[in-house]
Amino acid sequence: MLAKPKSVMIVEDEMLTQRYLKDVLAEQEIAVSATVDNGEDALTYLENGHCDLILMDINIKGPLDGLRLAKRILRQYDVCIIFITAYSDEYTLSEAVELSPYGFIVKPFDPDDIKIAIKIGYKRFIVYQSEKEMQSKGENNNVVISEQLTYNIPGKILLKNDMPVNLSARQLDLIDILVANINHVVSKETIILNVWGDVDVNDMSLRSLIYGLRKKLPSLPIVTYSKIGYMLKSDKPFY
Repeated sequence: MLAKPKSVMIVEDEMLTQRYLKDVLAEQEIAVSATVDNGEDALTYLENGHCDLILMDINIKGPLDGLRLAKRILRQYDVCIIFITAYSDEYTLSEAVELSPYGFIVKPFDPDDIKIAIKIGYKRFIVYQSEKEMQSKGENNNVVISEQLTYNIPGKILLKNDMPVNLSARQLDLIDILVANINHVVSKETIILNVWGDVDVNDMSLRSLIYGLRKKLPSLPIVTYSKIGYMLKSDKPFY
């Protein structure tokens, strides 16, 4: 199960959207620590208050828009920011991307858009914080598979160009066992046991899982060894 934030600050100047977001968060049993409609109030709250995640509308009241407010916040605080925007023009989005946010929710949205953005964004934030902590201790929990692909072991997240790839639980279990034995052949029986927990699963289920993963990630270097198993091949498997 993906981790979720305990508290969220909503920065949004539309009252109806504020209420809608509060209702969705309440359904997820996530507390709303503050609701503000402008940048100055958001900064004032953060001086003494706390939140795990900020839902930040790009277009808010006052001299500070959401992008400039996010820049100021990120200079002082380690917090997960997810942008809310009614704009999809290239300039606005490219300016927002430069801040490396943990997600976007584009209006009009539905509850699932919000739930998914929060779950994925907050998971990315936790992994990033964990990586920073490990690096400060001289440790690393990432396996580099290729120039584009990296696998984070504790978070069980496959990153492509530093962005998480949306995979099913079984696809991640498959990658997990292959990464653990990178550059070594893993037998079909071992994979089936680790992915399904049932030795009675047939080869067709495994082949379908491999096929689906290859279709989604053609660059993932999985090598098939007929009648034996599979190997994740890498010329740079370091941690």
